[in-house]
Amino acid sequence: MLNQWWVYRQNTYAFPQYRIVNYFYRTMTIDSGLASIKKKTMEFKQKLVHGILLKRYKRFLADIKLDSGEVVVAHCTNSGTMKSCLEVGAEVYLSPAADPNRKTKFTWEMIKINGSWVGINTANPNQLAHELVALGQIKGLEGYTEVRREVTFGDSRFDIYAKNETEECFIEVKNVSLKDGNIAKFPDAVTTRGQKHLETLMEVKKQGIRAVMLYIIQRTDVEAFSAAEDIDPEYARKLKLAMAAGVEVIPLMVEVSPHDIIPISTLPISF
Repeated sequence: MLNQWWVYRQNTYAFPQYRIVNYFYRTMTIDSGLASIKKKTMEFKQKLVHGILLKRYKRFLADIKLDSGEVVVAHCTNSGTMKSCLEVGAEVYLSPAADPNRKTKFTWEMIKINGSWVGINTANPNQLAHELVALGQIKGLEGYTEVRREVTFGDSRFDIYAKNETEECFIEVKNVSLKDGNIAKFPDAVTTRGQKHLETLMEVKKQGIRAVMLYIIQRTDVEAFSAAEDIDPEYARKLKLAMAAGVEVIPLMVEVSPHDIIPISTLPISF
């Protein structure tokens, strides 16, 4: 954990629903996995709306009872089972939709499980990861002078492409919300698309290009990361093969709150 003292805001980066804010921290632990004393947080641009989860259905929809008593339908970006982070009656926060013509007027951002917030918006990790890499905020991924999103290699499209004068790097970002004991796990449902990404990352590595799997863990009640072998044994098998082939794996834990999303530390990998 960081010693969060002497905070100074430096820059703001605009997104439709968020603003990325640069913070300086005078002190931090040396093993946090963050590259320097600079620390970034993704701050929600609009005030989030509090409510209670009534039900999730059709994968992408959730009925939420607001504090006013009104029941609204919110969009759920998470297409997985949401195992270990789905509890009827739990507190949730929603972000108002930026598009006034959108059918669902809210997006479900987080849910409180056992007293801690768990981020369930799968779009947030990609945005946060892009900015962290661009500013060299993740240990081992510093020093890139060009960082782009959604770049194709072969028949796969990766979330981030980064390069400098000496190397290129393809980075795939995955959202992690599943918890088993004190271990964060991915995936929470069988993912053939995720398996394909691992296969292509191995091909990237074969061609002499750096390949990275970056798992953004949107909860802080865990101590390590692992593949969910009981849910998708093929993904677990391919992840182990990818690591053996030189694909780098970085599990980054972030703290989610109704105000912002803050990178905390990298986690050890447990198989």
